[in-house]
Amino acid sequence: MEPDESLNVFGGALEPCSMTPVTGFFRDGYCNTCAADQGSHTVCAVMTAEFLAYSKYVGNDLSTARPEFHFTGLKPGDHWCLCAARFLQAHDEGCAPKVNVAATHIRALEIVPLDVLRRHAIDA
Repeated sequence: MEPDESLNVFGGALEPCSMTPVTGFFRDGYCNTCAADQGSHTVCAVMTAEFLAYSKYVGNDLSTARPEFHFTGLKPGDHWCLCAARFLQAHDEGCAPKVNVAATHIRALEIVPLDVLRRHAIDA
């Protein structure tokens, strides 16, 4: 699997999202993606208790540890590469987390409009 070019939503170099916990489709700390990434794990989001509860409610429990997958579970404040569609769904439901747009891959724009990402930007 060859990753797509590492560009953020502004066309600049993609910044790291998180090394602790290590995130990304490739588990390289970046929201890099490729054709095999069916979920488009491209949005670098800052977890909140509200979003983690929402994600669990809709069937993706990100807060429970899964040692068999070397996953310790997320907590509020952790940065994580979210599926773009899940982020947009949370936005539509009013519980989207904040976003590090410089660490969000340009391919997220295929699903999430830039103005939506900007509304949730951590530096906005």
